[in-house]
Amino acid sequence: MNETWPSWLWIVFTLLAATGQTARNAMQRELTARLGTAGATHVRFLFGLPFAMLFLALTVAVVGVGPLNWSPAFAAWLLMGTLTQILATAWMLAAMKSRSFVVTTACIKTEPVQVAVFGAVFLGDQIGWLGGAAVVVATTGVMMMSWPRGAAGESLDWRPVWLGIAAGGMFALSSVGYRGAILELEQGPFYVRATMTLASGLLLQALVLTTWLRLRQPGVLSEIFRAWRPSLLAGFMGAAASQFWFLAFAIESVARVRTLALVEVFMAQLVSHRLFAQRSSWIEVAGIWLIVAGVILLLQS
Repeated sequence: MNETWPSWLWIVFTLLAATGQTARNAMQRELTARLGTAGATHVRFLFGLPFAMLFLALTVAVVGVGPLNWSPAFAAWLLMGTLTQILATAWMLAAMKSRSFVVTTACIKTEPVQVAVFGAVFLGDQIGWLGGAAVVVATTGVMMMSWPRGAAGESLDWRPVWLGIAAGGMFALSSVGYRGAILELEQGPFYVRATMTLASGLLLQALVLTTWLRLRQPGVLSEIFRAWRPSLLAGFMGAAASQFWFLAFAIESVARVRTLALVEVFMAQLVSHRLFAQRSSWIEVAGIWLIVAGVILLLQS
C-alpha cells in the first residue's frame, strides 16, 4: 500500500476509460435492437471476461506475483459492485432506446452528485452548503436536458428520464463497491489489485447473467453467440474501459474520478452527431454545462 506514482496518473486512466466507455455504449446501443436489453447488457460481461482474464494473466506474468486471495469483505464489496452494475447497464440501455444518446448519457452523469449523496446517507460525509448548491445546480441541468418535449396533446414520457437517473445511481453504488473491493486487497501493487478485481467482477457477472438468461430467455443466449463479431468488439472495449476505471479507482477517490469522467458527456455528443444523426437543442447544451458546473462546485466543496 506504500506505492508511489505520478499524481496525474489517475487523470490519464480516467480519460482513457471515458473514451473506451463512450465507444462501448455506442456499440451496445446498436446491439440492443437485435438482442434486447438483457442480451446487450450481457455482451459487455460475457465477451469482456476473456479479455479481463488475459489482462490478469499478463499482469501476473509481468509483475511476478500470484493472484490475490479473496476475503469475505472483498466478496461483499465485489457483490455490491457487480449486481448494481448489472442493473445500471440494463437501465441505461433501456433508456437509450427511447431518448437521444447524448441526453441519456448526461442523465447517467448525475452519478458524481449521487455519489456525494450516498456518502452523506451511508457514511455520514458532510457536503456543506457549497456541496448542496452543487447538487441543486447539477439537478437543474438534468431537468433542463431531460424535460420531455412531446407534441401538443401527447402524454409526456418520463420513463427514459428516470431510467437514466436511476442508472446513474446504480453506477455510483457500483463504483463505491469496486473501490471498496480494490482497497480490501491489501497485498500487491495497485494495478494487480485493480486487475484482479476486474476479472473477479466480470466472472461473477457473466455467471449471474448467463444463468438468468438460460432460465428466463434461453433464445437470447443463442442470438448473442450468432452476433459474436460485434459482441466481441463491444466486449473488448468494455473490458478495456473497465480496466482503466479500476486503475483510477485504485489510486484516487471515486468522486474525483467520476467527476472528471464527465468528459464522456461531450464525447457522447460527438458520437450522437456523427453516428446517430441526433442534434441537441440549446436547452440540452445549457443543461450539460450546468451539470459540469455543479460537479466542479462539488469538488470545490
